[in-house]
Amino acid sequence: MEPPQLILASASPRRAELLRQWQPEFQIIPSDATEVFDDQLSPRELCQLNAHRKARAVAKKIPDALVLGADTLVFLGRDILGKPANLAEAERMLAGLQGRTHQVVTGVSLIHLRAGRERLFAVSTAVTFHPLTVQQIKDYLARINPLDKAGAYAIQEHGDKIVAEISGSFTNVVGLPVEQLREELSVWAR
Repeated sequence: MEPPQLILASASPRRAELLRQWQPEFQIIPSDATEVFDDQLSPRELCQLNAHRKARAVAKKIPDALVLGADTLVFLGRDILGKPANLAEAERMLAGLQGRTHQVVTGVSLIHLRAGRERLFAVSTAVTFHPLTVQQIKDYLARINPLDKAGAYAIQEHGDKIVAEISGSFTNVVGLPVEQLREELSVWAR
């Protein structure tokens, strides 16, 4: 029996690039699901809920496919750092992260509606920033586009300028926990 078509329910070029490195055959159909922000949920629960909403919205349109939805957020304690609205907000986010450790959480949902199968999981990575001056933050933001990135940074783009240490999955910080996803897909194929 042939495995189902894999669909990435995300417009993120970083997620597509990570997935393409080991899974060359998939289709991209960005989800139109609205993200939920509920401070009653833990970071893991919130990311899993949003990943599920994204995957389910696409799976409803193509029930014979295996749909992959993901949601990544940066948390400093219980504070959510999503995508900044502008450069000033990006500067404030990085100023708040400098010299501190925060969590990057990605929720992942795999749904095959026709088969009635779903798998939901989350991965968390601790990221510690160097102490940064205002000028170092401005210099970093001049090198990247922070507006489409949770927490206003990209570890894969000049991350060495701001990140002192990570504990956990590097690819999770980029936006897709590849190691755990590979495991889940191998179990799925059985």
